[in-house]
Amino acid sequence: MSRHPSLSSLARDLPSAAAATARMFGAWSTDLVGAIDPRHLLHYVDEKDPLARRDPAYIEGTLPALRSMSEVYFRGEVSGLENIPDGPVLLVGNHSGGTWIADTFVFAQAFYDHFGPDRAFHQLAHDLVFKTPGIRALLAPYGTVPASPENMRAALARDAALLVYPGGDHETYRPSWESSEIDFAGRTGFVRLALEVGVPVVPIVAIGGQETALFLGQGRRVASALRLDSLLRLKVAPVQIGPPFGVTLLDLPWRVPIPAKITVEVLPPMDLAEELGEDPDVDKAYELVTGRMQDALDRLAEERTLPVLG
Repeated sequence: MSRHPSLSSLARDLPSAAAATARMFGAWSTDLVGAIDPRHLLHYVDEKDPLARRDPAYIEGTLPALRSMSEVYFRGEVSGLENIPDGPVLLVGNHSGGTWIADTFVFAQAFYDHFGPDRAFHQLAHDLVFKTPGIRALLAPYGTVPASPENMRAALARDAALLVYPGGDHETYRPSWESSEIDFAGRTGFVRLALEVGVPVVPIVAIGGQETALFLGQGRRVASALRLDSLLRLKVAPVQIGPPFGVTLLDLPWRVPIPAKITVEVLPPMDLAEELGEDPDVDKAYELVTGRMQDALDRLAEERTLPVLG
């Protein structure tokens, strides 16, 4: 399990964290300014092989900044990384925190610290991420790729660890009082993929992300009325309360996450065919995975003494 840093270690790591932050700011600002150049836009959005954007050197150079944010700001604790086997594996997590998915950042930092930046690791993200100048320049080198069946299969074919969030925007914007609930909205695609490709499923549960703001609901009726699904592939139009603007819609115009404690646990790998037979029912496999995750999340919720403080 990751440990809280001591004051001496924080002081020792401060120069490297500052240099890493400067490097990330440089990538963000360069992309933001260069977005007016269509050739620069194509570099991020129309890349023929988005998996090739992962850059181990960038990861190694910027990981100290991510580590400081994880350990200091969110007091992140990640356990069970030894449960992730070598080779291709489907990591299935619950999604929290709106746009600022703190548990993803905490887990990614712990993953790369544990396995090193050279291990192939990809995370799926909404298309809007890669249409947002600045943000895409920070995430793509870490292995983040647009969510699509093609990218998922390509990542696993290259023996990568692939992190998916079946709940997507539906789950990450669930109300704060439902923070300890797994809600994948019945999306079974990850089960079908695991069975089709024949890779183990490693469930990952996290708590604390839904405490980085007060999430008031998903706003599905508003999203439908605004036709956000057809326009932006968004099925939600949620309202949050958090600094600095108070009330925001879809985290716009901006929201700074409250420094809630993030706790992440990696569960043992699951061989669905072994547990359910050679031709398992997709719905039963879905219930098995989500049920195991819910049991673990219930336990993490019971161990949490106070919201935000953990």
